[in-house]
Amino acid sequence: MIAKDVLAKFKGIVGEEDYWDQPTDLVLYSFDSSVENPALPDVVVRPESTDEVAAICRLCSDYDIPLITRGSGTNLAGSTIPVAGGCVLLMTKMNKILEINTDDMYAVVQPGVITLDFATAVQEAGLFYPPDPGSQKMSTIGGNVAENAGGLRGLKYGVTKDYVMGVTFCDMAGNIVKAGGKTVKLCTGFNLTGLMSQSEGQLGVMTECILKLVPPTKAHKAMLVSFKDIIDAGNTVSGIIRGHVLPATMELMDNFTIRTVHEATGVPLPTDAAALLLIEVDGHPAVVEEEYAIVQKVCAANNGEIKIAATAEEREALWEGRRKALSSLARLRPTLVLEDTTVPRTKIPDFLMALDEIKNKYKLDIGTFGHAGDGNLHPTILCDKRDAEEMQRVHAAVADMFAAALRLDGTCSGEHGIGLAKQRFMVDEVGEGTINYMKSIKRGVDPKNLLNPHKQSI
Repeated sequence: MIAKDVLAKFKGIVGEEDYWDQPTDLVLYSFDSSVENPALPDVVVRPESTDEVAAICRLCSDYDIPLITRGSGTNLAGSTIPVAGGCVLLMTKMNKILEINTDDMYAVVQPGVITLDFATAVQEAGLFYPPDPGSQKMSTIGGNVAENAGGLRGLKYGVTKDYVMGVTFCDMAGNIVKAGGKTVKLCTGFNLTGLMSQSEGQLGVMTECILKLVPPTKAHKAMLVSFKDIIDAGNTVSGIIRGHVLPATMELMDNFTIRTVHEATGVPLPTDAAALLLIEVDGHPAVVEEEYAIVQKVCAANNGEIKIAATAEEREALWEGRRKALSSLARLRPTLVLEDTTVPRTKIPDFLMALDEIKNKYKLDIGTFGHAGDGNLHPTILCDKRDAEEMQRVHAAVADMFAAALRLDGTCSGEHGIGLAKQRFMVDEVGEGTINYMKSIKRGVDPKNLLNPHKQSI
């Protein structure tokens, strides 16, 4: 509980319009897109400048108030739930694109910019920002950096951290810290930019981001490949990578997901296929044709039936179908548990077989889709959080998934982060020494552990 005179100080910093402390308002910021239990903050504030953010950090530090930075709340790991109350710092008012530099190919943005709005502005300026998380219509750039968001283009173009050239952030004492910059090369001081990426709001509050842009591709070819056996689809992914082709995207959907998306959206998908891959190669026109020939050969060798998108409308329909996978599955049951286990790409067939065994062992409905090209799959369990017996099976199945991924040299999280949901599995992946080292860094910059506490085992 925060004293009234301290709450008045928060209101004094941001003003009446950007301050909330009533239960009906606070409940809106007690949860995110994960299935973790909600928890009310004590106050929510919405700053509009770096100076206001710095003042809020100092105030929280002075009165030992937890500070949870939040964008749109689209994260799926419970990274923005205020476990022990405190102040939720809502960044959605800091939503300006400050610069798009087409000569040096970078942009400067505030953290509250919506991802798709930014990508569209960059495209209109004649350049390309590749990271495209599935939540891009709602998620914010700051959240993308804090969680190191991925997306459909991760295989060829990388993830958000690969495009962060610099950040400005406030530490818990209210100091303004500048990390990185606008140059391609930069070796001054520690790599604080890298430290802030996927820090989940635990090391500072970002107020500006400098992002790398790249030239747009000149040509592309999108195709849908259907399979009678999902293992053939997994082997196709491995075969294409072994052929030294990196498609712009290579997305997998299993039969359960195919049928669900078709029923929900009307997108014409082969509902009798055991699995399909959505593949797109891009680049110079000659390279596109050369890589397509290799992809075609590998698909044929693994019994894949190719259908090429003949028009821009057909291509967009394919990607829209893939982007609607999560929302389509969510229609079926009250609760949806989506994981983002990731394995080396050549081990996808082994992981798919492990998922099949887990599904049968625990008698659960699991739809699997995801970024097969970079080994990042999203096994999605459909369940009901109110059914205690079913949730026991769900938790056991999730533990088995992570164990299977780690046995295959994979990871518990490819793009969603750890948050609250996966922290009990972290030690299995990285060991006690790594967690202790992270805690040492955290104590150095936030000795009272006020910045988004209780996340990532810290």
